[in-house]
Amino acid sequence: MKATVHVTLKTGVLDPQGKAIEHALGNLGFDGVEQARQGKFIELELADTDVDTARARVTDMCEKLLANTVIENYSVQIET
Repeated sequence: MKATVHVTLKTGVLDPQGKAIEHALGNLGFDGVEQARQGKFIELELADTDVDTARARVTDMCEKLLANTVIENYSVQIET
């Protein structure tokens, strides 16, 4: 079973990497980019066979390690 996790900064949290990306794109001639925000994409291969159990385990992983829930949001997708 495969889990994908997307971690992004919460709205209102400063994103210096996003600003650097935005600036660099403008310098390369990609006009019209009004905002860039960066995040993390994590793929996990799981031995679980039950989708609900897998989702609960990955959510626990996010809460304990993969995301800083004070400043980041996360979403979990499970593929069978």
